[in-house]
Amino acid sequence: MQLFQRTPRKPTVIIVTMIDVFSVLLIFFVAATTFKKTLPAVKISLPEAKSGAPLSQTEPLILSITPDEKIYLNAKELSVSQLRNALQEMGKQNPQPTLAMQADKKASFGLVIKVMDAAKAAGFTQLPAFIDQEGPAR
Repeated sequence: MQLFQRTPRKPTVIIVTMIDVFSVLLIFFVAATTFKKTLPAVKISLPEAKSGAPLSQTEPLILSITPDEKIYLNAKELSVSQLRNALQEMGKQNPQPTLAMQADKKASFGLVIKVMDAAKAAGFTQLPAFIDQEGPAR
């Protein structure tokens, strides 16, 4: 004996709550996404120092020395003689661009001196170097 008859309900989708959930998800993913930064062309482990001066506001030419003794000028691989010629060409420009060096701590000191000599011969009197500053947290 049945006392009452149950009528089957039609399934409904509540659109308003679904829009709320999707908008919250969208805001979360937009806020949580990190935007891709420009990655350096050469991965170098910089030496550490307690003092150092920040670079100037203009973009310097980056002179990189890798641990496997390769030299890069703005991501272009050069030998020491090619570097001297390229720096002489850039040194003749008016105004002279700024040049900054980043050498891996495993690079040989002799190669660093050769690169610095090539820069000095090309007319670059200042050659600042990139370092990792030691912080109190280390």
